[in-house]
Amino acid sequence: MKIVDKKKEIKKHLRQAKSIFIMSHKDLDLDALGSSLGMYFLLSRLHKNCYLIIDDKRHELGVAKVLQELDGCINILTSDKVEDNLYIRQKRNLLLILDTNKTDLIQSSKVLDFFLEDQIIIFDHHDTGATSIESSLRIIDNEVSSTCEMVTNLLESYQITLDPYYATLILAGVVLDTNNFTLKTNANTYYSAYYLAMMGASSKKVQYLLKQDLKEYMERQTMITNVDILNEKIAISKGSPYTIYRKDELAKTADTLLFFNNIELSFVIGKINEKDVYVSGRSLGKYNVANILGKLGGGGDQMGAAARISNSSISKVEQKLLQILKKEE
Repeated sequence: MKIVDKKKEIKKHLRQAKSIFIMSHKDLDLDALGSSLGMYFLLSRLHKNCYLIIDDKRHELGVAKVLQELDGCINILTSDKVEDNLYIRQKRNLLLILDTNKTDLIQSSKVLDFFLEDQIIIFDHHDTGATSIESSLRIIDNEVSSTCEMVTNLLESYQITLDPYYATLILAGVVLDTNNFTLKTNANTYYSAYYLAMMGASSKKVQYLLKQDLKEYMERQTMITNVDILNEKIAISKGSPYTIYRKDELAKTADTLLFFNNIELSFVIGKINEKDVYVSGRSLGKYNVANILGKLGGGGDQMGAAARISNSSISKVEQKLLQILKKEE
């Protein structure tokens, strides 16, 4: 479903709302944050009271840079402060959920209790699943590269001139989710990048936001060396059982594995805390990685997905994944 096809319905909801809250998934990345800030910019131009809900305590490097730069410039709330900032007439409140549609992935599921189904709009490019949030307006477009691309299309439809800084943040989200325009990229993706560049987006600033920590990069290279190849086209890499990884580290490693000859599908398995093992999967399109990781309780879309498995080990998760893959073949 294209976001511009629902422009009238979106406008109606925005027009009626007085206070609008924006929330994305846990462990914010630049697509989640960039699209959220793009929407925040749009709402500010429409003279709405708007708030970003962020509960994350730790942030990946690019997200941390942006939040530091914007400190004091935008309204950021933790989920426990939402109730205090609701508009006095309950029906005039609106919740926008970006870059996820799952209850278990959003910053706080408790926030949903303050909104009825017709007060929630979802903007996402990932497939729906068993834990998808109920909403009367759920805009899921799994053909776009990123939620930042969706928000760019909406901003253009409003004919709003973007501030170059915000345009840059949105472009960073597109670059991140396409792995620098190598994955899930089509003519519309390039047009969105062109539109953002016309608004003053800086490719130099994007590269600054995407700079990596050298230690983390070296750890990812170590993961790549611990890789098994299944049927000459599926790469499965494992992290150390004694190391705690960030989700984005595992995702970036999965992206990298797709650059190697003959690899069409990649999975990277690692611990993200003491009790949870995380699997990040990527596909060039022949395999639907969301269907595969959905059998481990995860989700995503055809070309990118992930799953979190509690109270297990890397080796056990690998064995479950191998069993699923054998059935797929």
